[in-house]
Amino acid sequence: MPAQQKKLLFCTAGVLSLACALGTAAAIGTQLWVRGSILCTTGALLVNASGPELHKFIGDIQYGLFSGQRVRQCGLGGRPFQFSFFPDLLRIIPASIHVSVILFCAVLVVFALVGAGFFMFNAFGSPYETLHGPVGLYLWSFISCSCGCLIMILFSSEVKIHHLSEKIANFKEGTFTFKTHSEQFANSFWTILVCSLVHFLNALLIRFAGFEFPFSKPKDSGTITGAVDLMY
Repeated sequence: MPAQQKKLLFCTAGVLSLACALGTAAAIGTQLWVRGSILCTTGALLVNASGPELHKFIGDIQYGLFSGQRVRQCGLGGRPFQFSFFPDLLRIIPASIHVSVILFCAVLVVFALVGAGFFMFNAFGSPYETLHGPVGLYLWSFISCSCGCLIMILFSSEVKIHHLSEKIANFKEGTFTFKTHSEQFANSFWTILVCSLVHFLNALLIRFAGFEFPFSKPKDSGTITGAVDLMY
């Protein structure tokens, strides 16, 4: 492949990696990871609410990795409540999983920035070490993509398996009991998915640039030279 096309591919990959790093950093601080609605089952059972009346007992909830907010509806209008995971909810959430998600987000940002730097270096410079060459580019892309996948798996298990929304909704609620009515992942979660796909795409761009995959063995030329030697 001509040098100009390689530069274009590496620049594209570098810009994509930089955009993923900035997008992930922005997603970490938002409350747009999960959105949903919570049902006040206690209030609904007290008045035997059904149909349109049930909407008076359905509130909203949204949260991210550090904080969030909920609006509780128990028939008397919405009551907003702001909460923070650290240190308020630390005792009721799976703290090890939650901290792991935050750590992997930080690692994803770091390695996305590192990958962007090395992509730009390979576009405008000459690789002079192994980690500056194609093996390093595959390595940074693989680590970033793996971190993105781990973030989605861990956070999904925290929300779905450990019922994180219900634990948050019932935080400091002694009389009323809340149940998750609906929940869906929001923009920040899908940003991580897009970043993972982008880093996988970067690995394909490296391959299109003419570099072989790392750890691939070259063709064994020993048999060819051996056959030639037998002729003489």
